[in-house]
Amino acid sequence: MATRVLIIDDDYELVRLLRFDLEAHQYEVISAADGLDGLRMYQEYLPDLVVLDVHLPQMDGLSVCQRIRELTNVPILMMTAMAISEHDIAEGLNRGADEYMLKPLGRIEFHARVRALLRRARPTDDYTISGPDFDDGYLMVDIRNRRITLNQREIKLTPTEFKLMSMFVKRPGEVLTFNQILELVWGSEYISEHHYPRIYVSHLRKKIEPDHKNPVYIHSEYGIGYRFLHPQTT
Repeated sequence: MATRVLIIDDDYELVRLLRFDLEAHQYEVISAADGLDGLRMYQEYLPDLVVLDVHLPQMDGLSVCQRIRELTNVPILMMTAMAISEHDIAEGLNRGADEYMLKPLGRIEFHARVRALLRRARPTDDYTISGPDFDDGYLMVDIRNRRITLNQREIKLTPTEFKLMSMFVKRPGEVLTFNQILELVWGSEYISEHHYPRIYVSHLRKKIEPDHKNPVYIHSEYGIGYRFLHPQTT
């Protein structure tokens, strides 16, 4: 079955070009020109990936993103014609986006990001651990079943956030450089996005740390990267 991509954008020419390009790479493409219709089409067709413009008629892209994220962990790639600031990325993450791209979209970079997002959303099957991979009574991470709980209450992470969390749990105590994190979580296509680890780790801390300003799990190694530690070892 072909991978299904939903494009929500009111730029007819851009949608036409993306559709043509994606279909040439064997993707199935559906599209909507406003936020409300895009949300309806998501619920009807359940795509594998959503490509979503920030500025849309009827319902803005951030609101659509938030509504979709309440339903599912499908990867969401947001697009904007405006300059992207770290604040924009943080706001997108708050609403559940996985990725931001600036229009106009370069074909090579766009396909690289699509492949990387779909790759991060696939179930992890490279090891045979049964039961939780990490559980200290407060934080529990079960990578195989894609479950994370805090105080026995399940929390939702985007596919990218889950991949980041999984990377840390698989490498306890190991100092991971910014470049290693980019390679392991995002892939070689993102090696120049030096700001990504800092922004995404900051957002992940807000979801998992008892106090994100004084983290006990994800520790900064200043100028180098990050290290995941059990609180009892700090």
